[in-house]
Amino acid sequence: MTKLSKLTLALMLAGASSNVFAADLDTLQTQLKQLKQQMQMLEQQLAAEKTKQQKINEQHEQQVAQISKKAEQTTVVAATKAEEKESAGITVGGAIRTNYSVTSYSEGNEDRLGDFDFDIFRLNLSGEVGGVLLGGEIRFFDYMTVIKSAWAGYQLNDEWQVQAGITKVPFGNDPYNSHNYFFSTNYYIGLEDDHDLGIMFKRKVSDNWQLDLGFFKNDELGGVDGYVEDRSHRYSYDIVGSRPVGEGIYAEPAKQLGEYNTFTGRFAYHFEHGEGITTEVGISALAGGLHDGTDRAGDYNAWALHLNSHINNWNIQLQHGEYNYNVDNIDRMAVGAYGFYDSIAADATTSTFNVAYSVPVQWGPVSNLQFYNDYGIIYNKSDNSANTWMNVTGVSVAAGGLFTYIDYVHARNQPFVGGSIAGNGETESRFNINLGYYF
Repeated sequence: MTKLSKLTLALMLAGASSNVFAADLDTLQTQLKQLKQQMQMLEQQLAAEKTKQQKINEQHEQQVAQISKKAEQTTVVAATKAEEKESAGITVGGAIRTNYSVTSYSEGNEDRLGDFDFDIFRLNLSGEVGGVLLGGEIRFFDYMTVIKSAWAGYQLNDEWQVQAGITKVPFGNDPYNSHNYFFSTNYYIGLEDDHDLGIMFKRKVSDNWQLDLGFFKNDELGGVDGYVEDRSHRYSYDIVGSRPVGEGIYAEPAKQLGEYNTFTGRFAYHFEHGEGITTEVGISALAGGLHDGTDRAGDYNAWALHLNSHINNWNIQLQHGEYNYNVDNIDRMAVGAYGFYDSIAADATTSTFNVAYSVPVQWGPVSNLQFYNDYGIIYNKSDNSANTWMNVTGVSVAAGGLFTYIDYVHARNQPFVGGSIAGNGETESRFNINLGYYF
């Protein structure tokens, strides 16, 4: 082959290669373009998926937030309701009591070796509703139904509380000036555990002192013209009339009277003076008017000094005072309670001395025994009747829900022990067991 032929052939091959390379380049560019388009499509799809996922996530977060908010609200409401339920509500309690007694002043009772009777069924209510304190007690006897207390109150601050309604008159050793079932002689002249209609401000024990101030509009049955069928149907003793000369000591009074506008105050100081030794000393006073339904008929007042000391297992109570009902030409007053009328001297002096010793035990259900001797006397009487005195020796037994008083009472001119405070009777005795179930 000639040189010219070789050159021609080489040029032809170069041209062919160039054409092939050009064709490959076009193909490659086309593929790259298609690949770029596919990548753009994939990016668009990814962006769409991302946007969709973001929306899903946002919806999920909103749902979670709503659920969380709802749960939080539910929790707050539930907690609030639980707190209200825990701090508010009324507690119902009460007691059923029976009584066995052997007396010296009833021949029939002695012949039967005593009598066993139903005493009371009572219901107690206490608690708080909407920040208002509530308390009350109703008692059911065979022969009457009475309200002992029924009041509403409010805690003004950490120290002061106000109560309004039928509430306890602050006077003397608190809560009771006695240990036995029969209270002290002061109960039967209206100066122990008395309840009347009014308002009271109580300062709790703080800085070692306590103060109770009260204003009582009238007694718990509405006073001299209260809308009741029988003014003797009440728990605590109150003046219901005067006793002119010649009127029987147990008769319904012809001249009716009622207490009204009574101011009361009780101050007590607490202190410790040795290990296990605490003492409260105090003074009480009250003053009010007596009304006959039309006009003011007189006034009355009372005062007492009192001491209540706990010396380890011992408890000692002392109280001394006077009371005075000022009604023209009257030396004797009529009182009412427990379905009957009785009489007391218009003026007298009272003294009590009580001692008790508590013994914790573990005798089956029996957890505590308290042995006591309570003595009270009413003397210097304006009606010249004999002194009233009562001595109660006994023991109280706490056993689970059962609480029992076992008392031997020796007394003269004492209600419920064969006499009257305005009487001139003989010395009488009574053996008494009061068994109560408290719930």
